[in-house]
Amino acid sequence: MTGFDRFLMVDWSGGNDAGPTPRKDAIWIGETGPEGEEGPLYQRNRQVAEETLANKIEAALVAGERLIVGVDFPFGYPAGFAEALTGERDAFSVWRWLAERVEDAPTQNNRFDLAGDINGRLARGRGPFWGNALKRDITGLSRTKATYSNPFPDRRKCETSATGTFTCWQLAGAGAVGSQVIMGVPVLERLRQRFAGQVAVWPFEPLDRPIAFVEIWPGLINGAVRAATGTGEIRDAVQVRLMARALSDLDPLRLRAMLSVEAPEEGWILGLGAESELMGTLAA
Repeated sequence: MTGFDRFLMVDWSGGNDAGPTPRKDAIWIGETGPEGEEGPLYQRNRQVAEETLANKIEAALVAGERLIVGVDFPFGYPAGFAEALTGERDAFSVWRWLAERVEDAPTQNNRFDLAGDINGRLARGRGPFWGNALKRDITGLSRTKATYSNPFPDRRKCETSATGTFTCWQLAGAGAVGSQVIMGVPVLERLRQRFAGQVAVWPFEPLDRPIAFVEIWPGLINGAVRAATGTGEIRDAVQVRLMARALSDLDPLRLRAMLSVEAPEEGWILGLGAESELMGTLAA
């Protein structure tokens, strides 16, 4: 069962509260449902976004809709990391581990200190994470990749064929998706527990529940986003709107095929390898 009624796409952020005025590098949510497109919605911080997502999930359940929630950060780490950190070769073991340890408030969080702690546990403070954006030094976390030593693969299998993606080990600087993972996974884990039995996480679980969490990467439709972003528009807002539209306009059988992926430890990017089809829906 993989047919969906509503598509909710999220551009995430690992940073602090972005303020009341909509801006780039914050959290944006695009939505397409039976009534057409909505949003995109600006979310100034993760606390606001978590409640927005919870409300959207609750509304879908009440309405009897199947909802797919796409979020633009990796759901898993490269092979070997989960077992080294938690003793289990299971992406959800990392989700639980992070959810128990991440401290997050609108204006501060412990992601850099936590990464330094993980590095100390796994590689004597030389990796796998790197990038410290704070003014103070952090034991075990280098500011740059210069002294970095990684005992795990630098990229997941899916990222080797996704040109333009960034490694999940990078926590600071342009494209620092690593911070998004550390700060995003606990949110998804809490939502998963809040709606226990109603949420399936792709590709780790069968999509036989009303709500599906999937990993997306708007870079797959970069050409369409670039063409549609007008002067003064915020690219993040445009790309979640277009990604929701692209997936909702796909033939359900094609979407089912895109979801037929085996990646039980690392996760996968929905639509990878089908970029032309996604772009085609936006050109129609």
